[in-house]
Amino acid sequence: MTTATRSEFDRGIALTRHPEEAGRYEAELGAGWQIGGGVNGGLLLAVAGHALSLEHGQHPDPVSISGYYLSASTPGPATVRTEVLRTGRGLSTGTASLSQDGVERLRVVASHGDLATADGEVRTTATPPQLPPPDQCIGIEHAPRQLIEQAALLERFDLRLDPATVGWALGQPSGNGRIQGWFRLADGRDPDPLLLLLVADALPPVTFDLGLPGWAPTVELTVHLRAKPAPGWLRVVHSTRNVAGGYFEEDAEVWDEAGRLVAQSRQLARVPR
Repeated sequence: MTTATRSEFDRGIALTRHPEEAGRYEAELGAGWQIGGGVNGGLLLAVAGHALSLEHGQHPDPVSISGYYLSASTPGPATVRTEVLRTGRGLSTGTASLSQDGVERLRVVASHGDLATADGEVRTTATPPQLPPPDQCIGIEHAPRQLIEQAALLERFDLRLDPATVGWALGQPSGNGRIQGWFRLADGRDPDPLLLLLVADALPPVTFDLGLPGWAPTVELTVHLRAKPAPGWLRVVHSTRNVAGGYFEEDAEVWDEAGRLVAQSRQLARVPR
């Protein structure tokens, strides 16, 4: 069974079920999803989450997923092995391990459910980030050349950053530790829960706004999904409050076109060298 479709993202997370080994899938990590020294951590999390979605069947959507990044992934073949730990009425929980040439790259624990059946009641004090319209934000075509060279995946995105949070691109970081903007895929694919796993790790590292440019390898990334996103643009904000001991946390919120908070995440990453 192959799960490839026409979207670049769907091809990027496509899986082929192993004909003999239960719970095993084969993937092909594309060079177009690289950032810095490896394949983007959000894309890897989506590959593992996709495998668990296939295993859980009636529970297709990740609700809470945590990934530990053990070594840098490179473009090429990868194997995902899954194990279902528990199947319940509302949630199923499992683990996934993504490896290349026998070297484990990512270990995941996740609970999956069906976000289409989630209770529609919302009680929240959270508010979406205030952004200029997309056509008044800064597109990737204005990004510094060296950033594009380090992050091929940005060419897969239609990313429009808030002008108030891109001083770092001009050598004038604000020091606030915040980057925010509008996101959608360049090929027009509408967002879904698996795409939200990528979006949680899609913006430039928030350390850029602290005057610390460079690749910031993820140690651990946890994403909580709150609802299926509506079609259209996503509003994304990344922020950090603490850099210590060579590590920093990066918190993200993802809001959909309907103004609903659809995903939240936190990752621990290493400060760029």
